Amino acid sequence: MRRADLMFGLSELALILVVAVAVLGARKLPGLVRSAGKATRIFKSEARALREQDAPDAPASGSDRVIPGTVVGRDGTPRP
Repeated sequence: MRRADLMFGLSELALILVVAVAVLGARKLPGLVRSAGKATRIFKSEARALREQDAPDAPASGSDRVIPGTVVGRDGTPRP
């Protein structure tokens, strides 16, 4: 028997996971889903807060940003 014959595919692993949840955790499943949703909301709010903290004076989306400086051509000379 080859080793590849003994490996599980994605569909087999998904089926095993569904059966395990149904048998072992049917009562705890709503609490787990609720906790996962709460963790996702907290993660999103923290990521949004970090983004706002990093760029508090960022321009509104869709507006052009003006970056001061000199435009230089490929040959290194300033362009008008």
